[in-house]
Amino acid sequence: MQLSEYLDNVRRKNPLVHHITNYVTVNDCANACLAIGASPVMADAIDEAGSMASISSALVLNIGTLNVNKVESMMVAGRSANAGHKPVVFDPVGCGATPFRNRMADEIMNNVSMTVVRGNMSEIASLGGQNVFTKGVDAGETADIKTAIPMAASLAEKWHSIVVISGETDIITDGKKTVLIHNGCPEMSLITGSGCMCTTVIGAFCGANPEHPLESAAAAMGAMGLAGERAWKDWGKEEFGHFHMAIIDELGKMTGKSLEQGVRYEEC
Repeated sequence: MQLSEYLDNVRRKNPLVHHITNYVTVNDCANACLAIGASPVMADAIDEAGSMASISSALVLNIGTLNVNKVESMMVAGRSANAGHKPVVFDPVGCGATPFRNRMADEIMNNVSMTVVRGNMSEIASLGGQNVFTKGVDAGETADIKTAIPMAASLAEKWHSIVVISGETDIITDGKKTVLIHNGCPEMSLITGSGCMCTTVIGAFCGANPEHPLESAAAAMGAMGLAGERAWKDWGKEEFGHFHMAIIDELGKMTGKSLEQGVRYEEC
């Protein structure tokens, strides 16, 4: 698997990525989308959600700041994207934290066919029906890789989706084939928006490479992890504000060639 071509396609095609997302990190997601070579649009009004999804290359749904109206817009946009065979990427932020959040996440999953579902271990486990503890919108539980891979693969087959679990090692699977990404750094979990940006970058890669969602998601996670580790290496001494901005800078500087040279992954 050569990941460079998937980033090269993003730069060449400049896909439009429609977001209905978390207002805490919406600016981070827009900038990450632009930096990696795509075009973001953030349109959550139900009056235009379906139309916007129909003209976009991909749709990103993120439930970080959740309300009923936003969920209705997500389902309208999701059905429109499904009808147009556009990739849909779902980020179940904080799933497991409250009964309302769990119920809304289930409703979205039941009404929209997802191309990729990306979250941390506790979010994915909760969305899959396991009884886990989630602290707010942060991970409350972790699992070792031997436990996480079969769980992710099982859910991928159940949902007919690519499942991505972010962690020390990122897991990307379609249920049959699994890719492990070993890039990134622990400090990425200490800034707001790193997970949401991962989901956005996946949306950009899937929008440019819709026929290859597994490889697109793997390349996206590799790009985000590589950007994070390089940003921390150069700017960590200046603490988290500079680090946060440097991730965007590193995404913007990345080429297919530099991604291929820097990504550390294995297929299993």
